[in-house]
Amino acid sequence: MSSAISTDKGQVKGDAAVRGGLEPWQFFLLAALGCATAVTFMARGQGPTAIILLSVLMGAAALVGYAALRAVRPLVSPEDDRTVMVGQRTRAALEGEKLLALRSIKELEFDRAMGRLSEDDFREMSGRLRARAARLIKDLDAGAGYRDRIEKDLVKRMGSERSASAQKTAGVRACASCGTSNDEDARFCKQCGQTLTA
Repeated sequence: MSSAISTDKGQVKGDAAVRGGLEPWQFFLLAALGCATAVTFMARGQGPTAIILLSVLMGAAALVGYAALRAVRPLVSPEDDRTVMVGQRTRAALEGEKLLALRSIKELEFDRAMGRLSEDDFREMSGRLRARAARLIKDLDAGAGYRDRIEKDLVKRMGSERSASAQKTAGVRACASCGTSNDEDARFCKQCGQTLTA
């Protein structure tokens, strides 16, 4: 339900550390430093003013190049948009509307407890708000693809639980009188209380 949950469809641009490459600002910073160093070596005998001015010129050229890259990159980049959409609306808008509906339900409950709202009015308004909140939660869950993940996790967990229960059934003791399965170390039947034979 939290908007902090990252989904595969809604994942935004990755970090350079994850991708293993340089970000554009890092490339331009390195290029500016390299050019400033080259200018310093080339203009050794001309005095400090010329070296400083040429170094500033190289830095300004790097900044202009970076600004041009930022202006052109969205036009040619195949990367996804940062906005996560659920249906025709943004996920953030749906989250905000859901929180508003849940807060309104809490306020209605408070008003009813304080005696400011009749029981009939409370039932009518809270029914509408609960239906709206349920619909929003359903839309958010459907847009995030949680159902597929939950089903995969359930299959995985049920498989491990079945193997664990298969191991446990090897040590189960059945009651001779009622047939109830009991734990391996049980002395009495948990259903009828009869003494279990070894």
